[in-house]
Amino acid sequence: MDIATLRKNHPDHWMHAAALRMLAVDAVEAANSGHPGMPMGMADVATVLFSRHLKFDAKAPDWYDRDRFVLSAGHGSMLLYGLLHLTGYEDMTIEQIKNVRQWGAITAGHPEYGHAKGIETTTGPLGQGIATAVG
Repeated sequence: MDIATLRKNHPDHWMHAAALRMLAVDAVEAANSGHPGMPMGMADVATVLFSRHLKFDAKAPDWYDRDRFVLSAGHGSMLLYGLLHLTGYEDMTIEQIKNVRQWGAITAGHPEYGHAKGIETTTGPLGQGIATAVG
């Protein structure tokens, strides 16, 4: 199947993935700092994962039986921030996205546990999330 057919058959997926990409591009450009490549490249995978596979409730972010998403490559934090914003996590507002990588913002250059609901662990060095996820 070609891309035009996929886009036509799954418009919601395409709009969500495109929104993730543009949030990453705009936020990194505004911050004049960051890594847009991973969020742009993983937007489709993350869209499928969050829309079809993960069990979570943005309105009940502390639900005990939720699936935990660990973004091991923390430098791609805009993927996680965009996902949290687009799936309805209340504290991940568009204003927080606009302030990514700014002093005092909850949207640090690498995700930090406790800064916002939906950030399940602090990540930074590549591979750190693997050890965290395994426990």
